[in-house]
Amino acid sequence: MEIKKSIQSNKATIYIFLYLLSVTVLIYYLFSNWAYDDPFITYRYARNIANGLGFVYNPNEFVQSTTTPLFSLLLAVLYPIWVDLPHLAILIGSFSLALGAVFLWVLAQSWQSPLVGWISLLLYPSFPLLLSTLGSETPTYLAFCLGGFAFYSRRNYNLSAVFAALAVLTRPDGALIPIILAADYLIRIRRPIPWKPILIFFILTLPWFIFAWGYFGSPVPVTMAAKQHQGSMTISQGFAPGLLTIAKPYFKHWFYWLEAALAIIGFVYMVLRARRWLLFLAWVAFYFLAFSLLGVSRYFWYYAPLIPGFIILVGLGVTAIAFWGDLLLHHFNMKRDRIQQFPSYLATVIILLLALGIGVSTKQLLAQTDSRRLVYRAIGEWIHSNAPEDASIATLEVGIIGYYAQRPIIGFAGLIQPEVGDQLNLESTYEDAALWAVEEYRPDYLVLQTGLFPRLMESYVSHYCTTVQHFPGESYRYGGNLSIYSCKDE
Repeated sequence: MEIKKSIQSNKATIYIFLYLLSVTVLIYYLFSNWAYDDPFITYRYARNIANGLGFVYNPNEFVQSTTTPLFSLLLAVLYPIWVDLPHLAILIGSFSLALGAVFLWVLAQSWQSPLVGWISLLLYPSFPLLLSTLGSETPTYLAFCLGGFAFYSRRNYNLSAVFAALAVLTRPDGALIPIILAADYLIRIRRPIPWKPILIFFILTLPWFIFAWGYFGSPVPVTMAAKQHQGSMTISQGFAPGLLTIAKPYFKHWFYWLEAALAIIGFVYMVLRARRWLLFLAWVAFYFLAFSLLGVSRYFWYYAPLIPGFIILVGLGVTAIAFWGDLLLHHFNMKRDRIQQFPSYLATVIILLLALGIGVSTKQLLAQTDSRRLVYRAIGEWIHSNAPEDASIATLEVGIIGYYAQRPIIGFAGLIQPEVGDQLNLESTYEDAALWAVEEYRPDYLVLQTGLFPRLMESYVSHYCTTVQHFPGESYRYGGNLSIYSCKDE
C-alpha cells in the first residue's frame, strides 16, 4: 500500500511539473511582448536597487511609489542574470499563473471538489483579465494568496504562514489572507494556538515594515493615496462602479455568458452542499469591499483578485450539474449504463465549450496590446540619448518613459511626488495637477500629448518651452501625437 501511494505521489509530481513547464512556456511564448505602463515604475525601482542607487525611483528621493516591495526585490536580485526586466517580469508572471492554477487544484482536492480543480487548471491561467496583468506583480501576488489557502486546507500552517507573508510583502492588500485564515482557525479549530506559524509570519514581514518606516517615513506606499485622490475626481470612475465597465466587454461573448450561468449555479450549490468554499469566497468579498471603501480609481489590474472566486464558482457550477444530474437519474431509477453516464458527458461537453472559448478570447486579447508602449519607449530612449543626466522630465504617465529615459521624473498623476497627488480632488483634473507641478518643480523637459492640456500649453509651454522632438502617433500605431519640450525658467 505504501509503495502504491509513493508511485501515485511521484506521478502527481511529474504531472504537476509538466503542467507548470508547458503552461509557463506557452504563456510566455504568446505574451512575451505584452506591456502596459504601470509595472515599469517597479522595474525602475528594481534596476536602481540592483545598481546600488537604493530603493528609490528618483535618486535621493526616498518615496515608496511602488506597491510591491517583494516583486521589486525579486527583479533586482535576478537583474544581473537577465537585465531585460520587462521580459523577466513576463516570465515570472507566466510561471505564477501556472502555479496559481496548481494551488487552486490542490485546494479543490483538499476540499473534495475535483471538478473545481480541473476547471481551475483550464480557466485560471487563460483568463483574459489575469493574462492582461502579465508584467506586473499581480500574477505572483495571487499565486502567494492561493498558496496560503492551499497549504491551509492541508493543515500545513507553517507553509500557509510563509505564503501569507509573501502575499503581504508583495502587496499591502495581501493582509486579508492572514486575517481571514486566522479568523477561520480561531472560529472553527480554536486550539491549540499555532504559535510557530504566527512567529514565521512576523519574522518574514516585520523587517520590511521596520525598514520602510525608517527609509520612507511610512510603510504605506504613496500610490495608495494618489489613487484614492484620482478616484475622488469627477472625471474618474471608482472601484465599485468600475466593475461593470471592466465586465462589459465580456458580455459580448457567449462563452462568458455560459461561465456566468455556471457561476450562479455554483453559488447555489456552494450554499447548499459545499460551504467549505465560503472561506475562499470571503476573501474575494472582503477584497471587493475594502477597495470599494478605499475609493481608489478604476484600474483593470485591481479586479484580478476577483477572478479566482469567479472561476471557483464556475467549477462548482459544473460540479452541481454533474451531481444533481446523477441524483435525478437515480430518482427515476434509470439504470442503463449510457443514461447513467449522461451527467458526466454533459460536464465534459461544458468543459470542451469553455476550452473553445479560451482559444477565441486569447486571440482577441493578443490583438489588444497597449498602443502607447512603442511611442513611450521611443520618447524615453530619445530623452536618454539627448537630455543631460540631471535633467528633470515631467509627464502624465511615467512608467515606460521613465524606465527608458533614466532621468529624474515628475509625474502629473501623483505617483512619484505625493504633493502632486494632493492636488487631485473632486473639482480638479490632471491638468490642474500638471499646472501646479510645473510651477512648483520647473522641469527641464515636458512630454505632452497634443491637445491634452490646452491651459498648460497656453499659460506655461508657450512662454517657457520650445519643441525639441515630435512623435507622430501614426508612426507608432498610436492615436495621438506627442512632443518633447525643452523648458527654461526665465
